[in-house]
Amino acid sequence: MPREGRFFELFDAHAEQVVLAARELVALMTENEDTAARIAAIDEIETRADKINHDCVALLHRTFITPFDRDAIHALISTLDDIVDTIQDVAESITLYNVNRMTPDFKQMAELSLSACERVKAAVKLLGNMENARDMLNTCREIDRLESDCDRVMRSAISRLFRFERDALQVIKLTAIYQGLEKITDHCEDVGKVIEGIVLENA
Repeated sequence: MPREGRFFELFDAHAEQVVLAARELVALMTENEDTAARIAAIDEIETRADKINHDCVALLHRTFITPFDRDAIHALISTLDDIVDTIQDVAESITLYNVNRMTPDFKQMAELSLSACERVKAAVKLLGNMENARDMLNTCREIDRLESDCDRVMRSAISRLFRFERDALQVIKLTAIYQGLEKITDHCEDVGKVIEGIVLENA
């Protein structure tokens, strides 16, 4: 595939930020100490990701021949950015809602999100060569499976919350965080769909 512009470089750089943010989120959901430092680290990662997104869109406007469809390039970098933005939203919700106790479901969903983010990074890395089409499609299917797994954990967690938690405010706060965590894998699935579309159009 033609490599005009540094698009693949920028995709890889953004996918790396996605994984770094997801790792910080797992640490945040696992450990009760250094919460502020973890959130600050995620904020820094989001800032870097935002700059990569901006650079990619600017490059898109300057480049006459692109590796694949312009709309697909824009969709890919935007959906990658959605992942990091949602991770930041979840992390900030911990402070905003004054959540002091990390539930096992938080950790499990964060770990599933990290696994999905790692698959996103792997799929993006393969994007520069359509000989990798089969591997990319298989990786996208793994992302779909992880999204379904995370969705099941969320439904189970919210069900237990409504059955056993007597504090209505706590139910509202934890439900919002569970839904935010699940949304991370939704965005990973969105990236997978964009990549599948690129593969089907170009392989």
